[in-house]
Amino acid sequence: MAVTNDVQLGNHVKIFHPDLVNLYGCVIGDETKIGTFVEIQKNVVIGSRCKVSSHTFICEGVTIEDEVFIGHGVMFTNDLYPRATNAEGHLQTETDWQVVPTQVKRRAAIGSNATILAGITIGENAIIGAGAVVTQNVPDYAIVVGVPARQIGDVRHKKMD
Repeated sequence: MAVTNDVQLGNHVKIFHPDLVNLYGCVIGDETKIGTFVEIQKNVVIGSRCKVSSHTFICEGVTIEDEVFIGHGVMFTNDLYPRATNAEGHLQTETDWQVVPTQVKRRAAIGSNATILAGITIGENAIIGAGAVVTQNVPDYAIVVGVPARQIGDVRHKKMD
């Protein structure tokens, strides 16, 4: 595991165990924290002041805006129809499929062990519950939970104890 030379790190980025992460070809914004056993692939952009918790996988095609929280073990996908081989039976290469982009907007929070399918937009300030499987876009301020994830609330209307 490693942080390769093609990673663009902003100012004051904290990588808790650089020898136990796999970062390559990505951009990480200022003051972002990256936990242990995280993989961030090429062409991923992560904004400033984000927190990416341990055991998370962020694949090519994902854009994460500023101040986003990513819980432990969150998985992103980037292919709507994944296959190991092409029509001729050969292992697929990058020319055999197309990356489907995903966007996580500013100040969203994604709970531990959530799975985000390809092509999804998670709205600003939205909250994704732990273990949710997000199969469709999440509106700004929405609280979604479950498998598949469904909206149960709005963060602007939550009660504070």
